[in-house]
Amino acid sequence: MPPDEISPPDMLGAPDATLLWGLRSPCAFTCPHCYFGTIEEHKQQGLPTEAGVLSHLSRTDLPLQTLKAFARTLAGSRVERVVIAGGEPLDWLPTLEVIGLIKQAGCQVVIATNGVPLTRPPVVQRLIDLGVDGVSVSLDSADATVNDRLRPSRSGRFGYHDVVAGIRALLDARGDRHTPRVGVYTVVMRERPQEITDMAHLANQLGVDYYVPQPISLAPDHRLFSALTHRREDVPAVAEQLCRLYDEPGGLALPAPSYVRRFIDAISTQDGGHVPDCFGGSRLFFIQPDGSVWDCPSDRRIAATPSTSRRSIRDADARVLFTDRPACTNCTLFSRDCVNMWPLVLDMPRLLNSGAAR
Repeated sequence: MPPDEISPPDMLGAPDATLLWGLRSPCAFTCPHCYFGTIEEHKQQGLPTEAGVLSHLSRTDLPLQTLKAFARTLAGSRVERVVIAGGEPLDWLPTLEVIGLIKQAGCQVVIATNGVPLTRPPVVQRLIDLGVDGVSVSLDSADATVNDRLRPSRSGRFGYHDVVAGIRALLDARGDRHTPRVGVYTVVMRERPQEITDMAHLANQLGVDYYVPQPISLAPDHRLFSALTHRREDVPAVAEQLCRLYDEPGGLALPAPSYVRRFIDAISTQDGGHVPDCFGGSRLFFIQPDGSVWDCPSDRRIAATPSTSRRSIRDADARVLFTDRPACTNCTLFSRDCVNMWPLVLDMPRLLNSGAAR
């Protein structure tokens, strides 16, 4: 359907879809649990060739003009919110041009970043000037040494102290403005359940607005699966930490209390089973740096997508691409990564708009 024949926005229904948009592949960090895999592995074994499998070494990232053309079509679409991720999106300065177009289209924008680019004043000021709604910073331990072991930089020149400095720089530059809201995301690993509350204490000390601890999600054949993935016997320790967090959140906005149950249910079982009322493909979509569009980031759902159903944002119009959507379904392809999608779709309004006591 040509753009001038598309139904007006009020005929398409109220915007309610979230795009998790992995804009660029490269990243200065080499986190061994990253869903992009590691550069070392791909240098040794070659780039992955399976559909939907990512690499920081990818040479198929879409050019800027293609990204901008798609971003311009978001106005009047069903897309309410775009979460810009990577790789590290803020290491590529044209990301700011794309963000500007998304904001002009009337969508919320949340940036998922490793935090280091926030140490660059021009980047911080531009995020503020563009009216970015949220900035979610990844930090996996309140202990600098532990964090830098879990999230090492490729050069060894960046780490915990740079991330914390970036958070502080953004908060200082924001001043009394309401936006961008600033949050911390923490991947919780089997060996360190205490990070759930330790990171909350750090987040409170820094003065951020929201905090989301996430269960680690690794494929069973991942080399770190046994060491880092929770088992049933880990549930009591994790549950204790989550209960403490929700009993004493301080000034932090957290996902809804039902998130505790989802977190515990996820680590109580191995991957498998179903997700009731799954919003993947209905209210959530995942865009990869090469433009591929999937119903969600789950590797199981991506692998189960028939080749005839694969889509791309290349030369696509968001007003068409996300219009014909099924209702939420009972998905049978559960993985622990599903838990990490709830805050992006169901809890983000709470995280961005909550009147945290600051």
